[in-house]
This record gives sequence, C-alpha cells and structure tokens, in this order.
Amino acid sequence: MSQMQSVEKQLREMILALEIGPGERLTERWIESRFGASRTPVRAALLRLETEGLICRDGRGWTVSPINLAELQQIAVYREAVEVAAVRLTCALEDRSAIDVIEAMLESCDGNTPREEWHRVGMDFHIELARLSGNEFLFRGVRDAMTRLSRARWLEVRDEAALGRAWAEHSAILDAARLGDADEATRRLSAHIVGSRERLVTSLANDRRGLRARGFAVVAA
Repeated sequence: MSQMQSVEKQLREMILALEIGPGERLTERWIESRFGASRTPVRAALLRLETEGLICRDGRGWTVSPINLAELQQIAVYREAVEVAAVRLTCALEDRSAIDVIEAMLESCDGNTPREEWHRVGMDFHIELARLSGNEFLFRGVRDAMTRLSRARWLEVRDEAALGRAWAEHSAILDAARLGDADEATRRLSAHIVGSRERLVTSLANDRRGLRARGFAVVAA
C-alpha cells in the first residue's frame, strides 16, 4: 500500500467513525504529523476524499463535510431505485441459496452485540444483497451510497425497538427474495428505505442543537 493510500484509508476510517467530526477543520500539517507522511501523498489523499464528499475545501485548508439533511433525502431516492433493481435480479436467479449467508449475518447480532457491529451488519445487509444480483454497477452504487450514509447512521438515535424493527424488515425482505417473489421483495425493500430515511432525517433534524454542542455540523441544505 502506498503512502497516499495509507493516509486516505486511515482518514476515511476516522471520518466515518466520527473520530473526526462533521465540520471539523483539517490541516495538511496535522495530517502529515499524524500519519508520518509527506505533503504530496497527503494532498493526493485529500483530493480523493473530496471526490467522495467526505471533506471539502475551506479557504486554503480543509473541513470534514457537514452532514447534509437534503443529501440524505436524495441518497434515499437513489438507493430505492438502485436497490430495487438489484433485488429484482436476485429474485430472478435460479439459485438463491446465498441469501442464507446474509440471514446468518443478521442472526449473529443479539443483545450482547456492540453497537459498532449492529451498525456494520446493517450496512452490509444492503451491500451484500445488492452483490447477489450479479450486477457490478448496482453493487457499487449501493456500496457507495451506504458509505455516504455511514456517518449519519452513527448519529441516529436508535433504541432496541428501532433495531428490532429494522431487523424484522430485513428478514422479511430476505424471505420474499428467497421465494423469488420480486413484487413482494421490492415492496418491502422500498418501504424499509423510505421509513429509514424518514426516521433518520427526523432524528437528526430534532437533535441538531445537541449535535452542534458536540461539535458536529448538520445542515438542512
């Protein structure tokens, strides 16, 4: 792995895990010191992260991009179109036994599972379901969309009831896909994405003041 790739990878992980919060300023000098990297690979890494929307230019420096509520709405529309197309292809497969692997992934979470793992499995559910379609472009689209949502999903206020509802919806989607019932699978998937979007945006909008107090920038447009 090159120095640029190493810096890019570590910075991305820190941003997505909220170790560096939305709205926080970044300086090339701090990054160079933090990762023991020289200026050129640091600048190249920053440019890569800028194309992902994770950071943005701030004068002569950089800032971790705020969480944008309008963007979350747009991503949900995109996800619905792409994920529905992917699950229809999956339902049309002759061999859908790989769905069992995703179900086992869901069942690995229980009351003793750390929140970090619930977060990861919830992301992977959508990514791996899209992978089963066999369409590389749909898979990449879902993976990239879920990456863009990762920080916001970390900030979502979720209790046991919310987690239970999400997992029940995930299971119902898998049940329909396993039967090859494309109409039922897409109906349940669409309802899940729309419902998740509404809960996430409402939660973040209601908690903007508290998030600002923690140094996290959340904007409405």
